[in-house]
Amino acid sequence: MRASRVLLAALAVAQVAYGQVPGRRGTGPTRGLVGLMLATSATEAVEARGARRGGLPVGVAGGIGFAAELVGVATGRPFGHYAYSGQLGPRVGGVPLLAAAAWAMMARPAWVAAGWIAPGRAARIAVAAGALTAWDVFLDPRMAREGYWSWPGGGRYEGVPASNFLGWWVTGAGVFAVWSALDDAPPGPGDDGALALYAWTWAGETFANAVLWRRPRVAAAGAAAMGAVAVPALWRRSRRQP
Repeated sequence: MRASRVLLAALAVAQVAYGQVPGRRGTGPTRGLVGLMLATSATEAVEARGARRGGLPVGVAGGIGFAAELVGVATGRPFGHYAYSGQLGPRVGGVPLLAAAAWAMMARPAWVAAGWIAPGRAARIAVAAGALTAWDVFLDPRMAREGYWSWPGGGRYEGVPASNFLGWWVTGAGVFAVWSALDDAPPGPGDDGALALYAWTWAGETFANAVLWRRPRVAAAGAAAMGAVAVPALWRRSRRQP
């Protein structure tokens, strides 16, 4: 059995347990989940594409995302004005090193899912950036609510401004423009692990927000955003028509 499949199973179990913890969850489990999710995604990428076409793009995604965060915290662009607390560990320029993992761990799942539904390089880059941004519709409200970062000016969506999601899309487009130069191959059965991680994140976050955390607005918005990519990608995969 592939190591990535074992890691994905472990991640699913850990996330289910994490979701059932009453009240505020500690920083240790949160950091652990981020590390496990990154390990799952990176391992799957190397298994499917090798170190250069699989592992290197994951590292590049983390680097570009971290650079964008440094600019964002310093200038308020492109995400809007926000600030990190110290809960995610060591910081550089006000940005936790762990922030790079958020960009790295969901980049390949977004790229693979987009590849099943978007013909052509430019379309795939745009859709992949949207797929990555859709995940943040779930992520940002929860992490801000638990004090990992804050938006002093607030925003209409769970206290998060629209500029944040525009910033995610712009940064994601930059990530995938570089990614496409490193690995532009269309997805196939060998990339099912990445698609499974995207689909599981969509389903798991929807269930956790709707049932466990009683946040129906986040559940509905995130389910619609990620589902707009996950559903057609799964359907195309079932028909093997990228």
